[in-house]
Amino acid sequence: MFKTARMALLAVLFAGVAGPLFAADLPEPQVEEAPPPVVEAQPVNVGGWYIRGDIDYHWSRFGGGDYITYGAAPQIQGSFDTGNLKGAFSAGAGIGYQIDDHFRTDLTGDYLFSSNFHGSTSGFCNTPAPNTPCVSSDTSSYSALLLLANAYVDIGTWHGVTPYVGAGIGGAWVKWDTLHNSDADGDFFHQGGKGWRFAYALMAGASYCLTDRVKLDVGYRYSHINGGKMFEYASDSNVGPGYDRGINVHEVRGGLRYQFGGQSDCAPPPEPYVPQPEPIYTK
Repeated sequence: MFKTARMALLAVLFAGVAGPLFAADLPEPQVEEAPPPVVEAQPVNVGGWYIRGDIDYHWSRFGGGDYITYGAAPQIQGSFDTGNLKGAFSAGAGIGYQIDDHFRTDLTGDYLFSSNFHGSTSGFCNTPAPNTPCVSSDTSSYSALLLLANAYVDIGTWHGVTPYVGAGIGGAWVKWDTLHNSDADGDFFHQGGKGWRFAYALMAGASYCLTDRVKLDVGYRYSHINGGKMFEYASDSNVGPGYDRGINVHEVRGGLRYQFGGQSDCAPPPEPYVPQPEPIYTK
């Protein structure tokens, strides 16, 4: 009997000691976190109206010129031997619309300040004798109002810099000042020609984000202005009218663009809301 009681007591003691030990060896419940929901990046909806202002320095290239001389024959057509235009400044403004982050259009108007012209022509003078070959010196200047409808491709934006290419088409109001012709026979003056002409342009450059709405725009523009009347007939020289064959303009431009409505690509996109996952307990 005592032996049985002793065995029962040992069994109770063993259960009391081994129970916690076995419990310590049991694995505890694991806490697993649910994977965060996949939030796709939303494209930035870039767009809206903008205005622009530009200044530049341009170099004009005279494409040649022709004129009519009246004499013994009904008329003789002559051409300028040389013709050069000096550089000058211009200023412009425009309004445009950013369609998306790659395409935009605008309407621009630029006033090209006077570029001085110096050329020469060959002909015949009456000094010192009739029909004496002579060379004349010709001076004038031209200015123009260039109106263009433009379209651009913004290639992409890196660290706030957006390179672009573009093209424009429109017209130019060209005004030539009085042409002063000087040769051995004296000085002669021709009223300058003026009028509208067809024009087009090609451009390339880059913009830089100054603020979330303001961009600095720096670039190059090539413009071609079709030919037209350069000067009128002058009775004292029996010469005129004269026509230039066109003007090529190379511009280095700089300006600012300010965007009104829409999302500017200079503004950082809003951060997407990512809900915090709740822990999941598993046994």
